Amino acid sequence: MANEKIYIHEFIDIIGHNRANYMHHMTANWSPTAQRERNQLCYGVWGTVGTTRRWPEVVNLWEEDGWDGMATSFRHEFNHPGLQDPALAAWWARAAQFRRSGTDRLILPAAWTRTIEELCADGVRGEAYAHELVSLRPDTAWHYVDDLVRERQIPLYEQFGWELAGAFVTAMMDDSEAIVLWAIPTWEQWAELEKAVRADPALRAWREHQAELSTAFDRFLMVDAPLSPFRTGRQPRDSDRDSFQLPDE
Repeated sequence: MANEKIYIHEFIDIIGHNRANYMHHMTANWSPTAQRERNQLCYGVWGTVGTTRRWPEVVNLWEEDGWDGMATSFRHEFNHPGLQDPALAAWWARAAQFRRSGTDRLILPAAWTRTIEELCADGVRGEAYAHELVSLRPDTAWHYVDDLVRERQIPLYEQFGWELAGAFVTAMMDDSEAIVLWAIPTWEQWAELEKAVRADPALRAWREHQAELSTAFDRFLMVDAPLSPFRTGRQPRDSDRDSFQLPDE
């Protein structure tokens, strides 16, 4: 069955030592409410590996019921004088203690990309995750995802134990950006692929083919939050609110 969801992708800039606080606040304190009020599911919450990306930073990914679901969610959030759901004032105030700002985008999944419920049911897990942000020539992102990633990259990376967690194209622009997520079972399997990038003929050929379309390529690593669905195999629940002691409490 084709994936007809839409996803909110967020890069979040964290204040000081509050990454654990923020990840817990998003999973335990936000996600159960979003599930009830907006039918929004938590796809994943990760902390970036600072050696491979800016730090401290969190990546959030939320699953919505397509464009119509996104419209309903926007109405719920923004049809207020303060452009904010007044019922969440205390939640927003608490979140503001942990983060400075963020950069969001709406992304569309390849039709064959699994939803978060399907990924959990299939037992997809990672000790680490790789996030690939690919800049492409305009109007080529879907070709990149549906043809190159699906037909060439997945079989190559699977040889190293990497499993595709999602392939997406950024919406509301000129189809020039793709995001590809990988679940990596162990750190050693991450290292094995990176060691082979320039030594393995098949991987080298993939990089050359990719370069024909891409104008920039950035892969960085992430580790999922304690209550992220990839780690727990389920959506966060209200009962999770007390399952993780915040460092400042």
